[in-house]
Amino acid sequence: MSRPGSGIVTPATGKNITPWRRSMISTYEFNNAEKKAIFDVLNIVGTNPYKDYINFKREVNLLILEAKVPAKFLEVCAKIKDERRLSGVNAQLLKNLPIDEVVPEFDQFDPVNDKYRKKTTFIGETLLELFSQLTGTPLLAYRTRNNGDFFHDVYADKKYANTQTQKTDGELYFHNDRTAHPVRADFLSLLGMRCHEQNLIYTGYLDGKDILQGLSEKSQYWLRQPHYITPYDEVSRDSNANQVNSDKHIILENAHTFRYYDTRTTFAPDAPQSAIKALLELKVAMTKAKKERVAINTGDLFSFANQDSLHNRDIVKVIDQDAAEKRWLLKTYSFRNDEALHNYSAFFDPILPGFVTEE
Repeated sequence: MSRPGSGIVTPATGKNITPWRRSMISTYEFNNAEKKAIFDVLNIVGTNPYKDYINFKREVNLLILEAKVPAKFLEVCAKIKDERRLSGVNAQLLKNLPIDEVVPEFDQFDPVNDKYRKKTTFIGETLLELFSQLTGTPLLAYRTRNNGDFFHDVYADKKYANTQTQKTDGELYFHNDRTAHPVRADFLSLLGMRCHEQNLIYTGYLDGKDILQGLSEKSQYWLRQPHYITPYDEVSRDSNANQVNSDKHIILENAHTFRYYDTRTTFAPDAPQSAIKALLELKVAMTKAKKERVAINTGDLFSFANQDSLHNRDIVKVIDQDAAEKRWLLKTYSFRNDEALHNYSAFFDPILPGFVTEE
């Protein structure tokens, strides 16, 4: 049965992989036997992805080449790939997946480096890499972000309390990740590593198609003109002093792709009045558009479009403040497909596609 307003369902277990749907989010659940089978395969990989991502990726690929991946996971990933390519369904929730048996707590004044010291198994990272390879969505990393890691943490860092970054313990407004950056992910994947279910913390999802319905043709025209800027977030500015404001950019491209961070993206100083009015209409359209909520629990993987939708963090109620501060989602950025990856090849390390060295 479903939980009202959460976008979450507990479907019957078994081999049927037909998803239960609530609007534009598909949900799949694995039973405990399937979860154990996936864990056993992920546990084969021994390379540390934070020290040797290239060989880690190859080792994960061997799981596919040697036909070791359980059939249910293969079928779900194939279904997701088809949903995205053929049906325009760009958000999927996979429930009851394996994570590391030991989930350490990190120093909240230096969580990234503390993770390197304390995390000695990589089940979560292997799961995300395998999901990326099976859905054909190659991963993206930035030289200036978390030491170039392909796996990131949505984990509170005291330095960034009350900021609009993934390292805050507070709410986040509707946005795309890395809005100000020239190279942006097509998809985000969030794996629940430690989530206290009594704390009502949701990831809000706002599909671009629903936003578009609230925009007049005139506003759509002006949103497709480069009259807007987005300041870089605090983490980006700390890692690269040259990143202050984006170049002037459009907000709307393709059919319903949005480049926007609420409260941050604004009009350029020389923007015409029509462009400013279009931005105001966008805010109204977002307010009126239908929104989904997903509670990412431990072992849940929520993967969704970064640019063809907007997302937020909505904190409804906190029962355990300490647990809320230590909530941990493991996160990846990815491209829609290999073609999208190659479109940004000029930004990449020549021996590691997807690793952004120039911004």
